[in-house]
Amino acid sequence: MAIIVIGGHSRDVGKTSVVAGLIAAMPGKRWLAMKITQYGHGVCSANGEPCDCVTADHSLAVSEEHSRAGDTDTSRFLVAGAERVLWVRTQQGMLAEAMPRVRAEIAKAENVILESNSVMKFIRPTLYVAVLDPSRADFKATAREYLDRADALLLRSNEGSPEWRDISLKPVQGRPRFAFTPPAYVPANFVEFVRERMERAAVPTR
Repeated sequence: MAIIVIGGHSRDVGKTSVVAGLIAAMPGKRWLAMKITQYGHGVCSANGEPCDCVTADHSLAVSEEHSRAGDTDTSRFLVAGAERVLWVRTQQGMLAEAMPRVRAEIAKAENVILESNSVMKFIRPTLYVAVLDPSRADFKATAREYLDRADALLLRSNEGSPEWRDISLKPVQGRPRFAFTPPAYVPANFVEFVRERMERAAVPTR
């Protein structure tokens, strides 16, 4: 089994497109795809705007995606070829409550891909990729916290200096970096890098 985590420093940097792109680029992997969303006070942590993420009990919800309309992030994962897709919603700071269910689902899967930064607090994936867009100044706290654990960076092509401040990429100096230009979010060399890491993880160690 391989567990791939795709994180990003801000909203709309392409995390969902990267997840969908990897699923589509590697058919036959029987992916379980998960999107993890945290909310607070009726506001989604993904974009800071009012949303429908809040659960009925205001604590935790895990729902399975069945629609192939492609009009939501989780539906896009299903359309891309994921075998199962789950949307995990928790209150801010309460992801720990969802982890027993998340781990149980991971244990049943052949390969797993998650869109989240926060889940890095609870699992050690095969590969953690940070998606960065230098044109966006916002840099989420969770992205800062786990940046040094990124196995690779996926950087949107950009001319000039990054807009973010007080952020250093020195903790990931020397780690693989891959450039992308929308609408192509998963360049071929990045897909091969991920495939190689997955194959390496599948080889039993003595």
